Amino acid sequence: MTRKWIFVFLGLGFLFLILGCGVAAPAGEAPAAEEPAAEAPAEEVMPPSALPTQGLPVPTQAVAAIPRIPEKRLLTLEFPPKIRAGDSDLIRLTLEVDDLGNITPTAEIDGHEVSGEVIEIPDLYETHNIIAESRLDMAGVQIIPTELISEPLLRGESVTFYWSISAEDAGEYRGIVWLYLRFLPKEGGEEMTRTISAQQIEVKATKLFGILSASPAKKLGAIGSFFGALLGFPFVDDVFKFLWKRVKR
Repeated sequence: MTRKWIFVFLGLGFLFLILGCGVAAPAGEAPAAEEPAAEAPAEEVMPPSALPTQGLPVPTQAVAAIPRIPEKRLLTLEFPPKIRAGDSDLIRLTLEVDDLGNITPTAEIDGHEVSGEVIEIPDLYETHNIIAESRLDMAGVQIIPTELISEPLLRGESVTFYWSISAEDAGEYRGIVWLYLRFLPKEGGEEMTRTISAQQIEVKATKLFGILSASPAKKLGAIGSFFGALLGFPFVDDVFKFLWKRVKR
């Protein structure tokens, strides 16, 4: 074998040696970079119904306040549809209920019109002082009292308001009877006022024979009563007979 082929074989052997060292990694060399780790799975969100409730405060629903049963009362208005001019008469407004909470009818007064209605009042007696107030508005007549009347309203007890009216002239007079309730908190606070009723009334004033008011009619009635009593005495007949004889002579 010639020297030329010897060098060829040596070159090929050295080439194979270099290639073998490049493929096999050296013992102390760091390993190749690892592939990136797979992403962790997203945390599963559980619905609220599946969450554990032990040891956690459970919200409680507010208990609705039980409404108080309103107190039923009978409101009665009595007034004279007719009065004589110069005379006076009464108007009465009553708010009543008996101890058992039953409505008590009001007796009718002779010659007066009576109207009644059932009303409901908030049952606030434990927390409020309740004041019943009433007023009569009527133009053209004299009213006593003219101001607002106030009465304390207690559970199971009645209140009554009175007015005296008189008219000097004949005619028709219209008015309104008002009823209010005032609620005053016992522990302090803002008071409330509620209009309970506003009833219209009509009163007609008349004169005797269309010309005489009550005062002259009363005077004439007194004079007539005097002569009637005088004629009732036993000796009056004898006196008239004696006077008649003297007149004939």
